Amino acid sequence: MLLRLLFRSLIRTFDPNMEKKYTEELTERFLRYVTFDTQSSEEAEDQCPSTPKQWRLAEYLRDELTKVGLEDVVVDEHAYVYATLPANTTRDIPCIGFIAHMDTSPDCSGANVRPRIIRDYQGQDIRLNDEVVTRVSEFPELLRHRGEDLIVTDGTTLLGADDKAGIAEIVTAMTWLLAHPEVEHGRVRVAFNPDEEIGMGARLFDVERFGCQWAYTMDGSEVGELEYENFNAASAKITIRGRNVHPGYAKGKMVNAMLVAHELVEALKAERPETTEGYEGFYHLTQMNGSVEEANLSYIIRDHDAQKFDERKQQITTLIDHINETYGRGTATLVLRDQYRNMREQLEDKPHVTDIARKAIEEACGRCEVIPIRGGTDGAQLSFRGLPCPNIFAGGLNFHGRHEFVPIQSMERATETVINICKLVAQ
Repeated sequence: MLLRLLFRSLIRTFDPNMEKKYTEELTERFLRYVTFDTQSSEEAEDQCPSTPKQWRLAEYLRDELTKVGLEDVVVDEHAYVYATLPANTTRDIPCIGFIAHMDTSPDCSGANVRPRIIRDYQGQDIRLNDEVVTRVSEFPELLRHRGEDLIVTDGTTLLGADDKAGIAEIVTAMTWLLAHPEVEHGRVRVAFNPDEEIGMGARLFDVERFGCQWAYTMDGSEVGELEYENFNAASAKITIRGRNVHPGYAKGKMVNAMLVAHELVEALKAERPETTEGYEGFYHLTQMNGSVEEANLSYIIRDHDAQKFDERKQQITTLIDHINETYGRGTATLVLRDQYRNMREQLEDKPHVTDIARKAIEEACGRCEVIPIRGGTDGAQLSFRGLPCPNIFAGGLNFHGRHEFVPIQSMERATETVINICKLVAQ
């Protein structure tokens, strides 16, 4: 509470209109960013960025960061943007970082985004266009934001708050700190990367160049949330080869690859994303196609618990072995790949990293809710590469679809959280 009062005192002392000024700047910045179509693509895993259009936002951010006064601003050969807020003290303060991703999900179009602001939202259904309505009965989280100003889509695209809200919050926090030299802080690094939505955002992130003792991704959802536990994750690609015979003479001979695939799906149907929550893991069928001759399935496997995660991978391997025993050797093949691991094991011996974030969020929001991520972030992979990196809320909700929205007040609190972290590290 003391830090929050100090923060408010500094605002009043320096500039009575600061809050309105920076809220307007934050909002305008976010509305500019979402006009950039930065949708990534799973079809181009061997190139980075996966889509050339991500370069446009990377170059724009390079120019903006230079203009606002950050130093060492670069865009590398893979469209990763790096910049520095220099320390304003000679004291030895740890160098920390803030990270957000530029791309939007392949699940929904990010082209020609046309956002609008609903001022003083009062709990009603939101008609996005003549055909699409965001109904409170389907999205009850709306009711938590009565009286706030919501940025919504026009019902034809996603919004892009995942994660352009995070970018806007980080940049606005840096401009606030530059304008407030009386607030002591150490060297702060920022980075914006491509291809997070396809799981490749951390792959070419230059941890050594970033040069931080620890960092935070601004890529969470609801205001006040802090995440430092995520799923262990793997992908499974399965090919089932059938035997096609004229159906009139198929008895005892035909092996229908689609029906064999159906047996596999039935064996895994109990634990799916739509039937699990919290710390419960799942098997998620993401793609399936086939014919009598061949069927192809793609699964993602998730669990917070490392032992249960290994058991899940073993279960799917056992099912493939059973298919081959039943229908003949070579009927089913499996390619199983680990994707990322639970960052908690990398953070348990570094409690100061999460303690500082918790305090900063409490000062900005009045509360901090620690929740497990039912997914993954770039921070999970970076934590295993020597950069401890919990995830902080960015404020958006209903990501990856037409019903996505972000309250402006949530973005304000996220921006304040970034500032608070910088102040707490200095203390």
